[in-house]
Amino acid sequence: MFEDAQGVAVVAASDLARARSFYEGVLGLTPEEIQEDAETVIYRLAGVPLMVYRSGFAGTAKNTVFGMATKDLTSDMASLRANGVEFLEYDFPGLKTVDGVAEMAGERSAWFEDSEGNIIGLFERL
Repeated sequence: MFEDAQGVAVVAASDLARARSFYEGVLGLTPEEIQEDAETVIYRLAGVPLMVYRSGFAGTAKNTVFGMATKDLTSDMASLRANGVEFLEYDFPGLKTVDGVAEMAGERSAWFEDSEGNIIGLFERL
């Protein structure tokens, strides 16, 4: 049914200007398309189209809204920290982070919030 379909990640922003500042200034992304009338900006992140749009529901999801595989989690985290990103700490059954990193079977993962409170994840397969 969806063999030829293409996916797009969708992230809400309560303040689109602030979100653009984060995605462009902190993550270093360049807009591929700006739809001012729809209050939408489309980027490409980790090869996936990422649509950021204005919504009053931004940051209400308490789960990861976008995840990226990386080959060097430590280096990517250092670069993000240099741009002011703070990584989340978790401590509940089955998941505990130390300095922002969770070590799991065959994977290291870390999470951070964008300017709108959306949770973005990084993971490195071991």
